[in-house]
Amino acid sequence: MTDIEQLRQDLQARGVKYFFGAYTDVNGVPKSKCVPIAHLADAAAGSELYTVGALEGMGELGPNEDECVGIPDLAEVTVLPWDNRYAVAPANLYLHSVPYSHDFRRILQNQVAEAAAMGYRMNMGVEPELYVLRDTAGGAVPWIAEDLANPPTRGYDLETTVLADAFLEPMVGYMNELGWDVYSFDHEGGDGQYEFDFGYTDALQMADRMLIFRLMAKHVARTLGCFASFMPKPFQTSFGSGAHLNVSLAEIATGRNVFEGASATAGATMSDVPHDQAYGPVSYQFTAGVLAHADALMAVLSPTVNSYKRLMPRGLMQEISWAPVFQAWGYNNRTLMCRLPMNRRCLEVRTADSAVNFYLGAALVLAAGLDGVRRELSPPDPVNIDTYKVSEFHLAAMGVRRLPWTLGEAITAFEQSDFVQKVLGTELHASYAELKRAEWQEYNTVVGEWEQARYLRLW
Repeated sequence: MTDIEQLRQDLQARGVKYFFGAYTDVNGVPKSKCVPIAHLADAAAGSELYTVGALEGMGELGPNEDECVGIPDLAEVTVLPWDNRYAVAPANLYLHSVPYSHDFRRILQNQVAEAAAMGYRMNMGVEPELYVLRDTAGGAVPWIAEDLANPPTRGYDLETTVLADAFLEPMVGYMNELGWDVYSFDHEGGDGQYEFDFGYTDALQMADRMLIFRLMAKHVARTLGCFASFMPKPFQTSFGSGAHLNVSLAEIATGRNVFEGASATAGATMSDVPHDQAYGPVSYQFTAGVLAHADALMAVLSPTVNSYKRLMPRGLMQEISWAPVFQAWGYNNRTLMCRLPMNRRCLEVRTADSAVNFYLGAALVLAAGLDGVRRELSPPDPVNIDTYKVSEFHLAAMGVRRLPWTLGEAITAFEQSDFVQKVLGTELHASYAELKRAEWQEYNTVVGEWEQARYLRLW
C-alpha cells in the first residue's frame, strides 16, 4: 500500500507541482485532469471524474449519465524528466465502482492476471520508430536537410545519426534517467526516421512506459521547432514506422524464460544454437495462438487505414519495405508477422505499428498466445525464404497467406471473432468495430489527389 502523504512529500521535494492520473483513449492518447500536488490524496481517492462518452470510441455514456472515476496507480508514478513540475501515473477507469468497459489498461491487466493464473508473466520490449519533421510551405519535411542528400535511404548512417544529436541525445538521457536502459538507437531508413531500443520489462509496465515515451518524443521535437509523428506510413516513397512487440513468458516462481530452448555451448553465442533447438515448446504454442487469431488482431496492431500502406513488399519505394506481409512465422524472417529471432529468445510481433494502443495490442497478443498455450497448438512449418520474391500463388500452395490488405478486411475479421469479443467484452468489441468501420468507410468516401490525377481527364 502506497503511503500517499509520504509520496506527496517526496514528489514535492523533487519539484513536482502538478499531478496527472492518465487513462488513454481508444487511440492510446493519454487523457487526464491536472491536479495540484497538494490534492494528490484526493486524486488517489477518485476525486477526478470524466465524461468519457464525449471521446470517440469510448462507449455510450451520454450527457445524462454518470461520469467515470479515474483512479491512478501510485506505484507507477513518473516525474517527467524534461519538466519535473509534472508527475504522471497511469490510471484505471471505474463506473459505479466497477471497472469501466473501455478501460484499455484494465483489458491488459485482465490478461496479465490470466497469465499469472497459469504461472506466467509476459515480458515485453518495444522497438518504437517515429519521424521527426518540420513544417514548410510545401508540407512536412525531415528536420535534418542532409537526410535528403543521398536517396533512397540513410539507414544506420553514422553521419545522419550524429547530425540528429539535438533530438537523440535528450531522448536517450531522459530514458536512462527513468531507468529504461537504452542500449542502442539509430537513424532508420526513412528520411527523418529514428528508432530506440531499450530494456524490456513486464507487459503492463512497458505499456505504461510507452505512454511516457510518446509524450517525451513530442516534447523534445517541439523544442527544436519540429514535431514527432507516429503516423505508420507518412510518406509513400519512404519506410513505415513499426513498434514491434518482443514478448516472452517467464515463470513467476523462478523468473525463467520458458521460451528458452537449448543454451549456447561454451564460447558460442545465442545465434549459434541450431534453429530447431533454440526455442522451447511453449514459444511455439504461443506463436501458434497469435497466428490463429492473426486476422482479427490486425485491426488493433495495425489500427488505421494508413497502417496498411506500410504492409507492402515495396509499394512506391525504390527499395523493399522490410515490412511484415504474410500470416506466418520464421526464425529470422522479417517479411512475416511473427519472428523468433536467433539473437534473443522472444516472439517478435512485427505487425504492431507506431499507431498502436499499447495496452490493447499487448492484451490481445497475450490473450492469443495464452490460447495457444492452453490448447497446446502447433504452428505451421517455419517460413525462412524471402517471401517478397515468391508469388502469392506459390506461397498459398505452401499454406502461407497474405495478412489483411486493408483496415476493412481486418475489421471484418475482428467483428467475426468470438475470441476477441470474449477478451474485450461485448461493449468494447462492438464500439471498436463500429469506430474503425466508420473510419474505413469515410476513407473510401474521400476523393484523393491520386484519383483526380488518374481519372479527372482520362476520358
